[in-house]
Amino acid sequence: MKNIVVLTGAGISAESGLKTFRDADGLWEGHDVMEVASIEGWRRDKSIILDFYNQRRAQLLEVEPNKGHQDLSALEARFNVHIITQNVDDLHERAGSTQVIHLHGELFKVRSSYDSELVYEWKKDLNIGDVGEDNAQLRPHIVWFGEEVPLLNKAIKIVKDADALLIIGTSMQVYPAANLVYYLKNNVPIYFIDPRPSIAENSFSNLKIIAENASTGVEKAITELIDLLQ
Repeated sequence: MKNIVVLTGAGISAESGLKTFRDADGLWEGHDVMEVASIEGWRRDKSIILDFYNQRRAQLLEVEPNKGHQDLSALEARFNVHIITQNVDDLHERAGSTQVIHLHGELFKVRSSYDSELVYEWKKDLNIGDVGEDNAQLRPHIVWFGEEVPLLNKAIKIVKDADALLIIGTSMQVYPAANLVYYLKNNVPIYFIDPRPSIAENSFSNLKIIAENASTGVEKAITELIDLLQ
């Protein structure tokens, strides 16, 4: 069975109603990014960070996967599909995808601020005084700026085995995720799906740009993939 790797960013979740990080009216508005997404911000004022992610968690509970998520889930009937997402939502899983790597963490999980191996499922508000079994304050299970990306090596290994790559709803400007494309084997087809493409078609060999939202663009890419690989 052919290996399809999908790299997704905030654009695919925006169609479900979640704000994106990159838009002018996006998630960081009113907050300096280092205030709510850095270990320095956490040490300076935990309450601001906890409130910020409590709001994001509550918003996530109100949205549903869209057609783009659902089309990727259905692709598992034909191919071995791995999704590597920069998103912290669970919309891929709710759509039915079974092999999802969250490079930047997960909004519905929290972890000990002392022992990163102590991770808990969490869908309610997280407050000062909520502690893990080690009695340390719990923090969002999010990879903040300046922190290591624990699942990066696993993602690299998956990309190296890809027979095709779909890139959906990402600016390809957030590293190290943006570097993953360089681990592909030679001549692997790449589909870049975004209504506002941030790269040119000659950026990579075998690159096709579909300048559409995920809800329509994913279906077009999948139709071509089936013809190409089966």
